[in-house]
Amino acid sequence: MIRIDEIWLATEPLDMRAGPDTALARVVAVFGAAKPHCAYLFANRRATRMKVLVHDGLGVWLAARRLHQGKFKWPEAWRGDRVELHPEQLQALVQGLPWQRFGPAGVISVL
Repeated sequence: MIRIDEIWLATEPLDMRAGPDTALARVVAVFGAAKPHCAYLFANRRATRMKVLVHDGLGVWLAARRLHQGKFKWPEAWRGDRVELHPEQLQALVQGLPWQRFGPAGVISVL
């Protein structure tokens, strides 16, 4: 399994035709650098597709997920260009749940 210490979500959409090099360039543009053991999440404009770029310390992995119904609950761009997620929030996000309500250890932090 790939070790992931930090999970970052970009609020600006990414063209889902982007390959690893384009996604890596976007990570550097938005986050300043691609740090080892970090995952960077991007969605398309309609929030029906997601790409995750992970730097494992040796190279990068690029994965994609597509929803056939509904949308990912993506934050709005006005809240900033990036958001840090906890593992519980990532699990909720990829299932299409309102991840903003989950914090560390399943604690609800936003009412």
